[in-house]
Amino acid sequence: MSSSQPLDAPQVMCLFNREFAVSDKTELIGGAAEPYYQPGSPHRIYFRADYVRSALHEVAHWCVVGRRRRDLPDYGYWYSPDGRRADQQQAFFAVEARPQAIERRFCEVAGIPFSSSVDNVGEHIEPQQLRLFEARIQAWCDQFERTGLPPRAARFVTALQSMARQSRELVLGITA
Repeated sequence: MSSSQPLDAPQVMCLFNREFAVSDKTELIGGAAEPYYQPGSPHRIYFRADYVRSALHEVAHWCVVGRRRRDLPDYGYWYSPDGRRADQQQAFFAVEARPQAIERRFCEVAGIPFSSSVDNVGEHIEPQQLRLFEARIQAWCDQFERTGLPPRAARFVTALQSMARQSRELVLGITA
């Protein structure tokens, strides 16, 4: 999206809802104090405040969970806030690399800078641990490059690309 503005949270939310509200009975909703997934009719993915990165991150999680986990609050995963013990942080690193690799792809397409998130702001993370985590994210990116993204993630990337293309055309005054 080099010729236009990066996408913002309301655009991402509208795009997701247009793409998945009917087919997957899932809505993306901003303004939450904390991200959360609530199964129901429809399922709801809440993202933090109006942060576009939070929206993309939560969509990435939704793209990797299976049907059974989509029937569980917060996909049945544990969440520990800041102040995790070292073993909890290692468990976080183990499960977060895959969704963060997908989030990175979403960010690239949406024109938004990506940086990995250790999601443990109050604690010191050793530089070696951070490098290993970023290497895991890169390994997942490499695998997705070879084998393709999970189906819902690929579908969302296509929708993001279409929106980015339309945005560029509006900025440049191109008409079809």
